[in-house]
Amino acid sequence: MDAKRTHGVISAGDRLTAAAGAEMLHQGGSAVDAAVAAAFASFICESGVVHLGGSGIAQVYHPDHGGMVYDFFSSMPGLGGPEKLSFLDFQKTTIDFGSTTQDFYLGRGSVAVPGNIAGLCQIAADFGRLSLKQILQPAIRYAREGVNLGPLQVGVCELLRPLYTHTSEMAAIFQRGQRMIQPQDTFLIPYLAETLERLAEEGSEIARTGWLAQAIVHDQAAHGGLLTPTDLQTYTVNKSRPIELRYRDHTVLLPGACSAGGVLTAFSLLLLEEFPVGQWPYSSVMHLRLLYEVMAATGRARPQWDAWHDSLPLDQAIAAFLDEGFVEPYRREVREALSRPYRRPQPEKESRNNTSHLSVIDADGWVVSLTTTAGESAGYVVPGTGYIANNMLGEEDLHPQGFHVRPPGERIPTMMTPTIVLKDGQVRLVLGSGGSIRIRSAILQVLINLLDYDLPLEEAVNQARVHLENGVLQGEFGVDAAALNQLEAMGYPINRWGSRSIYFGGAHSVSRTPDGHLVAAGDSRRGGATEEV
Repeated sequence: MDAKRTHGVISAGDRLTAAAGAEMLHQGGSAVDAAVAAAFASFICESGVVHLGGSGIAQVYHPDHGGMVYDFFSSMPGLGGPEKLSFLDFQKTTIDFGSTTQDFYLGRGSVAVPGNIAGLCQIAADFGRLSLKQILQPAIRYAREGVNLGPLQVGVCELLRPLYTHTSEMAAIFQRGQRMIQPQDTFLIPYLAETLERLAEEGSEIARTGWLAQAIVHDQAAHGGLLTPTDLQTYTVNKSRPIELRYRDHTVLLPGACSAGGVLTAFSLLLLEEFPVGQWPYSSVMHLRLLYEVMAATGRARPQWDAWHDSLPLDQAIAAFLDEGFVEPYRREVREALSRPYRRPQPEKESRNNTSHLSVIDADGWVVSLTTTAGESAGYVVPGTGYIANNMLGEEDLHPQGFHVRPPGERIPTMMTPTIVLKDGQVRLVLGSGGSIRIRSAILQVLINLLDYDLPLEEAVNQARVHLENGVLQGEFGVDAAALNQLEAMGYPINRWGSRSIYFGGAHSVSRTPDGHLVAAGDSRRGGATEEV
């Protein structure tokens, strides 16, 4: 690839998502235009995992502007509404993941305040070159003509069958007779093209005070939901500067606002900084053992982050959690653990929410790292709109203190961690991942693979990964079997996976190599696709 003739590269969760972004780059748009166009397109061609009625976090960077984090994640609903409803549409469904099952909640009472439309339109307004009408054209075309869902999306739809057949309107979209949609079927969401066309003409106010907002809240009021007109009218896209820290000779930019994942990833990097990771053979016992102990130490520190997050202003909470005086005792624990028998860490809760990520970089220095989610969807479509709502209030991992206990208007914390890495003031890497609590382990390993082991981006993204959950090291197929056996003999609980899996995230990434070339790598676990313009 000739960097001088390359206008930009994009990596995303589906070939049509990536193609939508590339279309903007072809038209002279920036990475910002490409990212927003791709995100809107993903709500059609990645409908197994993301929807228009969801929310997200993005990080935008340019050398002249620095980094900016856009927090458009969901907030708790209920502002201006009754203290208690006579009926709350909040229904449990159980999903079978094979080796385990997990309960989710859907219905109107599972819907949090959405942020996708407000956030994506704000990013485009702040830094885009093209009009919103131009940016939305690929999504409008996909919505009007229909698409063929990829194997990953079809598989997720089958897995989440109870949610995607919960109402007759949802079943009509995701089912063909008695079977779920297949790759050869044309996928269409009725009325969505018209909704996107009105968004292109009228702007994001349609989802704040306009006809779409009215349709959403009317449906909520009629069917036991909590979302109110005040929730939509007062929702804000929060903008802040990223956490900035040094790792080796690089600068890593991570989200702090709303993102527990960003703060926890920063903590893990501070633990890793003093260990000679790249000097140990890749996937060796020492490499894997260090990953285990760093993940375990971060898990033990997390309750303190949660406490500070709830009791201190955000800047003070971040500063306290990443302060050397707080980090060093955990770093000492890692050192001691590597020199003595294994000690069982404090476990983390299991989680499986659906998320999609995309990364873009252009030749003018603009980069975007953007992650969105809708949970698993609330199992219904707002009539006459094609708008599929989120079920962020039905995700147990987002509400460890119980459902519906946070006050209305409060932002819900997330593990989303769109990340940017700089070297000597130039962008080196743009990445993020889907996968809930596996987001940070995926990002951590891609960072190590690229920055410590100097692997090419494609290998850095697609190497087999590990993840620590409930004290057990999950070893994806491809992790060195002999090293896992040795770890197990040392007392480390190991679970060996017989295949690669979406469980381990989807770190779709782009990079500028040291010689200035722009490259992209899609994560094959989650249908990764790339485009070069």
